[in-house]
Amino acid sequence: MGSQLRVYRQKIKTAQTTKKITKAMELIAASRIQKAQARVASTTPYSRAITRAVSAVATYSNVEHVLTTEPEKIERAAVVILTSDRGLAGAFNSQVLREAEELSELLRSQGKEVVYFLVGRKAVGYFQFRRRGFERQWVGSSESPEFDLAQEVAEAVLEAFLRDAADGGVDEIHVVYNRFVSMMTQTPEVVRLLPLEVVEGVEEPDATVQPLYEFEPDVETVLDALLPVYIESRIFNALLQSAAAKHAATQKAMKAASDNADKLITDYTRLANNARQAEITQQISEIVGGADALVAAK
Repeated sequence: MGSQLRVYRQKIKTAQTTKKITKAMELIAASRIQKAQARVASTTPYSRAITRAVSAVATYSNVEHVLTTEPEKIERAAVVILTSDRGLAGAFNSQVLREAEELSELLRSQGKEVVYFLVGRKAVGYFQFRRRGFERQWVGSSESPEFDLAQEVAEAVLEAFLRDAADGGVDEIHVVYNRFVSMMTQTPEVVRLLPLEVVEGVEEPDATVQPLYEFEPDVETVLDALLPVYIESRIFNALLQSAAAKHAATQKAMKAASDNADKLITDYTRLANNARQAEITQQISEIVGGADALVAAK
């Protein structure tokens, strides 16, 4: 009985230590998510404005541009996967990797070769463990991404997009990331960045009337200037969305872990009390039995 009681007490101590760690991580994630949400809120209007500007140029100009005209045959597609550098975030990384796999299967079924650009150690580890190739990787900045990272990713994918598929380039670019919806919900999102899909050209009920544009010096120069900025802003916004979703997922996972630790402490405390009561009962029985034996011996 004594050894069993020691085992229960050791498990209670282990669960209490685990709870201290998970509770601290939950509080850290809660403190970081406010800043991450503020960064998302501050960059989203700019990203939307750039998207409207690019869409307006593509909609109100009758020029064929390499970045807005879809090729007749798409041979190679780039998929940019945004994950985190660390785990302890529930299904955060697995769901975005699963979404990327489903997208890859769809692209391959259409006869396209898939090229990967990976952001985050979890994506890199996933591909290295399966010995699958990828073009570029960026690690170490997923939890607090800076604009320099978005510029590097945008420069790499644009450079691949502007090359011919025969020379190792790509014909379209997709981004897969987790979008922050709420503290409890983070959904994987797939966005095709290039060739440009004009999704904001449709006039909404509360939308302002789009003006007529005159381009100076010419439409091609305007597109050349706008579209790299558009790609950088969209990728940066996706990185910030992914970071905010990661902190929310970490907070949710650590709260669940703390609740599980509480349940373990309660269960093991009950078992320890039962074991202690059984030990006391056994000791009393041994004392009474000994007393009875002494009385009978007289």
